[in-house]
Amino acid sequence: MPSEVQNYCFKFSFYAKIIALNLAAFLCFTEAGLCHFNFYFFLSVFQEVEREISFRTECGLYYSYYKQMLQAPSVQRGLLELLSDNYTESKRTVNLLQRMNIYQEVLLSILYKVLSIQGKMLAVWLLSGSWLGGVLAAFWYILNRVDTTRVEFTISLRENWSLPFFALQVAAISWYLRPQLKPMQQKVALWQVFLATLCFCLTWQFNQFIILIQALVVFSLDCLNFIPAKQATLLHVVQGSSLLVVWVMQFFNPMILGSLALSFILGALIIKLRGAGVLPARLGTLLLRCLLVLCFTCAINYVTKKALRLRSDEHIYKFVKAKFGFGSTRDFDANLYLCEEAFGSLPLDTFGRLAGTLVLHPYLCGLCVSLGMVASAALNNLGCKGFRSQKVRKDGDAVHVRPDVAYNVVHAVFFGILALSTMRMKYLWTGHMCAFAAYSVCSSELWELYLKVIRCHRKSKVRRIQNVVPVVLLAFLCYKFYPKMVGEISELREFYDPDTVELMTWISSKTPKKAVFAGSMQLLAGIKLCTGRVLTNHPHYEDQALRERTRQVYQIYARRSPEDVHRGLRAAGADYAVLEDSICHERRHRRGCRLRDLLDAANGHIMDGPGGNDPDLVPAPYPRFCEEIKKDSAAYARLFIRVFQNKTFHVYKLTKGKKSSKNNRVSSIDA
Repeated sequence: MPSEVQNYCFKFSFYAKIIALNLAAFLCFTEAGLCHFNFYFFLSVFQEVEREISFRTECGLYYSYYKQMLQAPSVQRGLLELLSDNYTESKRTVNLLQRMNIYQEVLLSILYKVLSIQGKMLAVWLLSGSWLGGVLAAFWYILNRVDTTRVEFTISLRENWSLPFFALQVAAISWYLRPQLKPMQQKVALWQVFLATLCFCLTWQFNQFIILIQALVVFSLDCLNFIPAKQATLLHVVQGSSLLVVWVMQFFNPMILGSLALSFILGALIIKLRGAGVLPARLGTLLLRCLLVLCFTCAINYVTKKALRLRSDEHIYKFVKAKFGFGSTRDFDANLYLCEEAFGSLPLDTFGRLAGTLVLHPYLCGLCVSLGMVASAALNNLGCKGFRSQKVRKDGDAVHVRPDVAYNVVHAVFFGILALSTMRMKYLWTGHMCAFAAYSVCSSELWELYLKVIRCHRKSKVRRIQNVVPVVLLAFLCYKFYPKMVGEISELREFYDPDTVELMTWISSKTPKKAVFAGSMQLLAGIKLCTGRVLTNHPHYEDQALRERTRQVYQIYARRSPEDVHRGLRAAGADYAVLEDSICHERRHRRGCRLRDLLDAANGHIMDGPGGNDPDLVPAPYPRFCEEIKKDSAAYARLFIRVFQNKTFHVYKLTKGKKSSKNNRVSSIDA
């Protein structure tokens, strides 16, 4: 009878914890959803076009495909339109499922809304053994949502779809690496890793770089004998298999085959060196193994790209090379990334915000202590004959770290370095920071270590502290931030952009449905969503031909002759060109990072305004096109007819190149 009662209590406790975790996840995403609704859509009188222009930059492009699927007469017709799209790039037929990561628009899932939070909760629960840690991680995640997610402002960005699967993948790997798992549990965990990795890779075009870092983490643990060679091999196989399945699902996209991640995984699987003897000999073997894997990776990647004639991602390597000081560049594409704030270093005020919610302090404390334990255990492992079973928690004065804990520690270090170097990647780090900080608060291993240091160690004290501290923290966070959260939910903000609404309304009503528009990538994404017109270029930049066309179209903001600009736009198939005063007279970026400066430097011309120029730059022979065209001189009127104008936008219709009387010019709306 007592065993039945005990079994009943265990089941009740387990289901109560699951309900608590799901309730916390639901509350967290309700908060984010309400904040987004209040920020953009609180007016019930908003027109559809006003709602749609709130999808900024590439968000509008991706959402347009979701809208296209809804408006298609059947699912089959919608899929065929995506497989043979003639509207995204003029004069080209594009297989969108191959080029872009838009399976999520085709296969929307209701479960998405709780995946991200639950992944972090599960990771903390698995690491610390405390469900309170999962709830604490969820609270920290939503309190720091400015730094942990962009979903409140840019719903359809690719990383907002992929990060929930990334969190689930980290949780699945942590479970797989737990010691003393049964063979069936390991198989289930490995399949979960595969599915989470597959979904993550399928929903973000930058997946290959993230998988590369994860493969480096697994390789590091293998080299330092934290995990058995078989487990490391299986994880590499799962990562590689996921990339290959995505390659097939994206209709054999060559960019995946030419990725560094796949090349590194192959190199790590081929080179299997294990050191023997004393520590110096083992270190020598370890360095040799790393060097050989690096050489194999570079060789495989070089041969693959040469065989496939792949140039789709070369702009990223130019950006990385310039960012880390390996020579300056005038390459337009690389500088376009370098000058964006999102691809700069992590701002220092981020740490102030994270410290304000009390997540930074336990994270740094737990990470430093865990990192010291990992370093000590690594030296101890290298002194052994191979992987040491984690069944033994203590061997003399040696320190042993569980494989799942070691994985999360190394993961935190690698992705922390990535976030510090590139701000846009901080969302991969800060979400895991919330989970690791909660582990630091709820970990029995860390509390045991702390109490041993002050010589006050008792198991009963560890259990009490492990439960009391997170409860106190949760109570404090609720007390401090509940009024702020209520205020954010109730605050109503208006999204007001009448000039863009006016432009979209004019395009929808006054231009042919198959008219082709040229302009900035960000604006054209909105034009496709709101009007369905054909584009010359768009923000999905992972294609060499598209990047060249974008540079060609952007000459409307450079110092070029009207004939050159007209010739380039006609070659791209443009019927209309949209010029924006905010770009032509840009002040947001510093000199050298304005779009017109990037174009001038790429064209070999001296930049505007006071300041230095490279000695080989020369004065441009023509005035700036976007400024000169407004003067209605004969040279420009012959090729471009103004058909729309307001305070922000100027739309010009391209002629066939024949002479056009000035009387034929139309100005439908005055500024």
